Amino acid sequence: MDPIITVSGLTKTYASGFQALKSVDLSIRRGEILALLGPNGAGKTTLISIICGIVNATSGQVLVNGHDIVRNYRAARKTIGLVPQELTNNMFDTVWATMRLSRGLFGKKRDDAHLEKVLRDLSLWDKRDEKIMGLSGGMKRRVLIAKALSHEPDVLFLDEPTAGVDVELRRDMWEMVRRLRESGVTIILTTHYIEEAEEMADRIGVIRQGEIILIDDKAALMRKLGTKQLSIHLQQPLLTIPASLAEFPLSLTDEGYELVYTFDALKEQTGIAGLLRALAQEGIDFKDLHSSQSSLEDIFVELVNGRSGSAVTTPSAQVAS
Repeated sequence: MDPIITVSGLTKTYASGFQALKSVDLSIRRGEILALLGPNGAGKTTLISIICGIVNATSGQVLVNGHDIVRNYRAARKTIGLVPQELTNNMFDTVWATMRLSRGLFGKKRDDAHLEKVLRDLSLWDKRDEKIMGLSGGMKRRVLIAKALSHEPDVLFLDEPTAGVDVELRRDMWEMVRRLRESGVTIILTTHYIEEAEEMADRIGVIRQGEIILIDDKAALMRKLGTKQLSIHLQQPLLTIPASLAEFPLSLTDEGYELVYTFDALKEQTGIAGLLRALAQEGIDFKDLHSSQSSLEDIFVELVNGRSGSAVTTPSAQVAS
């Protein structure tokens, strides 16, 4: 499938000398949900702002649906909807007026039926005649999303869309994002909430200090970078790990009643079977086995800290009891 956005050699250096982006290459597939993760100051918002034509790059090229964001700015920008982090509405306008204005600014013909559908989908229809200044913070956030969808974009950027919003709105937005993807809209999401990426994204990108350090399908990422653990609950406690088990990466917990075997799921071949045989040879009886694996959050923390392993695991499946 041809990419809808292609970023090539993108750099951004501010007048202060700070380099926000360092030769970023990125290809975004048509119709996917891409979650872009990174700590504060990593370059997420700068990257989005350049693609959306708000900030000028120092060097590099961005193509949106085949249009160069600099040479063919209008054509490229009409393709994009942006939900920024900050509330940027005209507080004295009504919801309906700001929707119609936003659509008109992109050169779209009047289509009240489309605007009504967007407002209904975002539970804003009953608020259409209210001034934005009188809305709650969550409702103002919904208006930002409605504005971004007013001109029927092919690409939607959501820059920290659920920061500071309540759980109900967050779930509503997740559902809305899924519906948009089903309709063919490409969605790029930046978030601090790892569960959002884990819940919705097709692919995960990680940006650190202005560089894309990894981008992969979510499932493949968790398979390749996640570690697994096998917890072996013993019938009798061990004071120390026998020397015959030294070849296995084991640790003792729970006052010696639990052996924990940590391994790379992709490289694991016969380690578990060999470990269980070794335990039997040592006369070590166990009563329960339990597996666990790295979460996306664990992997993200390891990546941004410059490590490739994973330390913390979360329960995933009961193997035997």
